[in-house]
Amino acid sequence: MTDDGGSGRADAMGARCRIDIDTDGGYGWRLIAQNGRVVAVSALSYGEHGACRAAFEELCAGQQGLTGGVQHTSGGNGWMWLLRDRDGRATVVSARAYERHSTCRAAYERFRGLLAAMGGVTGSCL
Repeated sequence: MTDDGGSGRADAMGARCRIDIDTDGGYGWRLIAQNGRVVAVSALSYGEHGACRAAFEELCAGQQGLTGGVQHTSGGNGWMWLLRDRDGRATVVSARAYERHSTCRAAYERFRGLLAAMGGVTGSCL
């Protein structure tokens, strides 16, 4: 975990979180890896920027208690991974579909590790 030298953005393993506004005016976050690729996106939309940021920070802090795994895409022609909250709702989904189950599973495991590392970073979502 590093800080970017005073700009106020904290990173874990070079990853960063960004909050975007969707077409309906809601807020959602996306997790970007060090190489610039979007790794994961929020499956839920939030009414306020602060609520979205708080949801991401809660996700990082409590991720070990969440269930998830790999499943077929809705079209059935690929694989995606997701995390579910304690109520069973999908809260995080992979940013893309994967052709192979094994590749998707490896990406899911890397995401879980990255999320755990970000749990100790304050201000990790801008």
